Amino acid sequence: MKWQAPLLAVCLLLAQGFARAQETQAEPQPSSPAPGSQKPVSQPAKSQQQKPAPVERRASKPSAEVEPDSGPLTPHKSSPAVADRQFGGDEPATTIRVRSRLVNVALNVVDGRGTPVGGFDKKDFEIFENGRPQPIAVFEREATSPLSIVLAIDASETVLTSERLEREAAKHFVRAILRPQDELDLMDFADSVREVVSFTSNTREVELGLGRLQHGQETALYNAVYLASQRLAATSAASNRRRVLVVISDGGDSGHGERYEDAVEQAQRANAIIYSIIIVPVAADAGRNTGGEHALIQMSEDTGGKYYYVEDPSDLEPAFRHVSEDLRTQYLLGYYSPDIQDKAYRRIRVRLTTPGAAEKYSLRYRTGYYADQP
Repeated sequence: MKWQAPLLAVCLLLAQGFARAQETQAEPQPSSPAPGSQKPVSQPAKSQQQKPAPVERRASKPSAEVEPDSGPLTPHKSSPAVADRQFGGDEPATTIRVRSRLVNVALNVVDGRGTPVGGFDKKDFEIFENGRPQPIAVFEREATSPLSIVLAIDASETVLTSERLEREAAKHFVRAILRPQDELDLMDFADSVREVVSFTSNTREVELGLGRLQHGQETALYNAVYLASQRLAATSAASNRRRVLVVISDGGDSGHGERYEDAVEQAQRANAIIYSIIIVPVAADAGRNTGGEHALIQMSEDTGGKYYYVEDPSDLEPAFRHVSEDLRTQYLLGYYSPDIQDKAYRRIRVRLTTPGAAEKYSLRYRTGYYADQP
């Protein structure tokens, strides 16, 4: 038929084109150029071939060192505050200071006859400041803490009636009380106050000083208490050191200067314990200055000390012995005072917790302190 010839020709042409395409794909690339063609470009070495870019993998959790995005409460990464924190800049770190002070209270427990009583433990005491209970942080039974002592001797003519006996009694006291860690300052007072020997633990120096007391007509008692307290306040407070003032006088103040109120306040500011040895030349003398005696008694009671009457020079040595025994049998209680901004006088109260003990025993201790003192 006439239409079959053209159709057959088309099929042949399609078959020839398909065969050429197959030959072209199977034909290998020439290893060298044909004559007359350009020089081939050499293939790069494997090490110089471009490697595929590595695949970046993300951590499943963000790194701990990643900083948060900047925001209204976050410093910028380049800000000095951040740089200082990261690289130790000059800006100091913020420091929170909590102020507290250790308050030490030397305390004596005595029975009805005034005999020291030992054997109590920390749990047997409660301590209060301005009526509020305070945890006891320091406790010593028969306190061994160092002593700073001022021995102030009234050198007026009305007191030194038997100088040899008084000097010997004082020497015995110094030898009995002073240990290597203790220190003693010797003062005399009459028309004025004089420091005879400054603080020392050398008993020989004190004994020599006792031979250099200067007599006078007046009695500058309150000046002596004031200045002795100042000297005590300047001593170190390390190692729970106890500050003690031993005053030998008839109690009469005829000097001009500090008042009683100023003297006792200075003693309280120094945290000094006052022991008064009251000389009574004539016990039945109607003109005796009992007001001066009562002032010394009150000072002793307010500061946690004690007073002793001496009617004969031979009684001085037993009085000194009682002071020494009292200091050796003290308990030491300490607490950290709360950080209150006011610097007023703060009252201290201590009581025994053992049932029935308060009725049997008495406590002696200082009744308060000034908060602005070290």
